[in-house]
Amino acid sequence: MHLDHAETMPQRHTHSTEPLRPDGSPRALRVGLGGPVGSGKTAGVAALCRTLRESWSIAVVTNDIYTREDAEYLLREAVLPPERITAVETGACPHTAIRDDISANLEAVEHLEQTLDPLDLVLVESGGDNLTATFSKGLVEVQIFVIDVASGDDIPRKGGPGITTADLLLVNKTDLAPHVGADLATMASDAKRQRGDLPVIFTSLTSDGGVREVADWVTAHLTEWHGKAAV
Repeated sequence: MHLDHAETMPQRHTHSTEPLRPDGSPRALRVGLGGPVGSGKTAGVAALCRTLRESWSIAVVTNDIYTREDAEYLLREAVLPPERITAVETGACPHTAIRDDISANLEAVEHLEQTLDPLDLVLVESGGDNLTATFSKGLVEVQIFVIDVASGDDIPRKGGPGITTADLLLVNKTDLAPHVGADLATMASDAKRQRGDLPVIFTSLTSDGGVREVADWVTAHLTEWHGKAAV
């Protein structure tokens, strides 16, 4: 169930892998953020918004099962104007709404694109899920999977589609490693074994500059996306 603007929600979905809409106008890049509960997805969204909002036109869709808590956090933090943040209440396992039945998220994204046109970037945050969480390519172009050091340094070697296939693996809360006995070198080695050449970023998102490398990665995708639209 989509919680905002239900009375004006579009009834048809227009997503494609092309950077242009049918009318030839540019379409926003859609970036998904998934990962377990407490890994730092919302902190990542907030930090990305603060870092990129002066350079790009951004909107956010959050997912929670029975609440709109993540959206309310972003609103309290004023990371974007209120009309740029909307929520989806999934009512079921989070991966259902981002991978299996993506209609509510597509409606939310399309509404934002229509009402805030032009948009450069839409961040879609999944509800907290497990290591199998992945986004449908019908919903987002690229996806970031967030895990955290405090959950154990064995997480990367456990694998799962979220870790092995996400376009970017983000290992958060590295500042806690000494306090929880986590070996970052082991995590890096295991992540490399699971992901091959796919990128991995180790950081603490709440530290000063902690999101900078992630923001640079998103910016590179944005630049490429809009370059395609200009061809």
